[in-house]
Amino acid sequence: MNKVISGAREAVQGIPDGATILMGGFGLCGIPENLIAALRDKGTKHLIVASNNAGVDDFGIGILLRSRQVKKMISTYVGENDTFERLCLSGELEVELVPQGTFAERLRAGGSGIPAFYTPTGVGTLVATGKEVREFDRRLYLLEKALRGDFAFVKAWRGDRLGNLVYRKTARNFNPLMAAAADTTIAEVEQLVEPGSLDPDTVITPGIYVDAIFQGTNYEKRIEQRTHRPKGGAGA
Repeated sequence: MNKVISGAREAVQGIPDGATILMGGFGLCGIPENLIAALRDKGTKHLIVASNNAGVDDFGIGILLRSRQVKKMISTYVGENDTFERLCLSGELEVELVPQGTFAERLRAGGSGIPAFYTPTGVGTLVATGKEVREFDRRLYLLEKALRGDFAFVKAWRGDRLGNLVYRKTARNFNPLMAAAADTTIAEVEQLVEPGSLDPDTVITPGIYVDAIFQGTNYEKRIEQRTHRPKGGAGA
């Protein structure tokens, strides 16, 4: 039951070209930094990446976009990445934009064995193009399909060698949903501990969902846009 591997490089060795990968994170918070960098170094191509956002030009998923390793992005927000914009407008990158709540529910459905669901979000917009629309109680709903991946890259604060994961604050974001919605889930953690060290009440992702785990290193934890008040306070 020991699921510990040596590191990110070992974790990505079995990922083939064309794989669909779910990548946790919200902005640059809670992203699997080590796994993304290792995948860039490995050079795996034609990837389909599902993530809330596309990182920034030189960090997060942005480094995979710059190296032209991503064929398609499934995301909810992509406004911080100039590389993404250029690739999309040039036709080099296929993009599927999904409302954020729908994105979360598609992942939840994928991890729960639910093939599809109806939602009112997107009715009457471009999001509805090509999708079934039905009326329930005099309101229109779109049929949205579940979202699953061949692999999930998740980032947690602490984890044990059995794969049980604890997330910290906002870094929890989409990671638990993705951990349950992939054929193979790989977790990187800041602190790798022995079984029994984690308070069971704090475990969000049970080890049954995790196939491999390792302790990451050198986390940058960047901030997308650092803002502050003018010197002297708001009244200056």
